[in-house]
Amino acid sequence: MHSLLYGLAVLACPVGMGVMMWMMMRGHRQGASDAGGHDQVAQLRAEIDQLKAERGEQHAKAKR
Repeated sequence: MHSLLYGLAVLACPVGMGVMMWMMMRGHRQGASDAGGHDQVAQLRAEIDQLKAERGEQHAKAKR
């Protein structure tokens, strides 16, 4: 009985790690097929450009 419990304890870590890796890879594949990701990247880049333009305007006003 003790050897069975010891064996389960020894296998708990590698089995748990394997399950976690499988779950992360499964989630990664689902996220990669998401076409909305490209739209979101384009939207964020546009927002960054807008913020840079506003910062440039504020910087120009501060120099006056």
